[in-house]
Amino acid sequence: MSDPPYRIVSERLVICCWEPQDAPLLKGAIDSSLDHLRRWMPWARAEPQELSEKVALLRRFRGQFDLGRDFVMGIFDLGERDVLGGTGLHKRRGSDALEIGYWIRASHVGRGLATESSAALTRVAFELCDVDRVEIRIDPANEASLTIPRKLGFVEEGILRRRLPPDEDGVPRDAIVFSLFRDGFAGSPSFSAPVQAFDAGGERRL
Repeated sequence: MSDPPYRIVSERLVICCWEPQDAPLLKGAIDSSLDHLRRWMPWARAEPQELSEKVALLRRFRGQFDLGRDFVMGIFDLGERDVLGGTGLHKRRGSDALEIGYWIRASHVGRGLATESSAALTRVAFELCDVDRVEIRIDPANEASLTIPRKLGFVEEGILRRRLPPDEDGVPRDAIVFSLFRDGFAGSPSFSAPVQAFDAGGERRL
């Protein structure tokens, strides 16, 4: 598996590796979305955090990205003035697979941004990272999020019981597993997603 690019540009978004200097924008996006995020994102229950904590978090994200361990990214508007959400390509599903995760700022929900960013990451995963499988795992109760892999041609494999982090009552949540394999990528909507991708030095890779 090859590491993903540091910067990805889609039709409306810049998806890129976090930098510590992004901490104020990230904090603003999260603080304005807490009611929206806490039900689905266990990490949001520890929010709001101090700005210094966000700086430390983004330093860890950047370090993990540089070392090829995990690839957490921010979703920005094209001018990179606002954080619209977060996403990433995660290596926790084996040596030949990447998992996409995502969240969207409350003020931008319903605009198709999670679908657009996930399509871009799917294309990057297959064309640049040389994986055989991309997965998305979603709480069955998160009906809005369930539409995203379906729009992108992912296949619903089934429900894994109690595989997601616990809910507010401490009960592990079920996960619906969606997957797309390399041999199905060319027939999926992600195949034609408009994407440009650049490495850490700014050289274009896609």
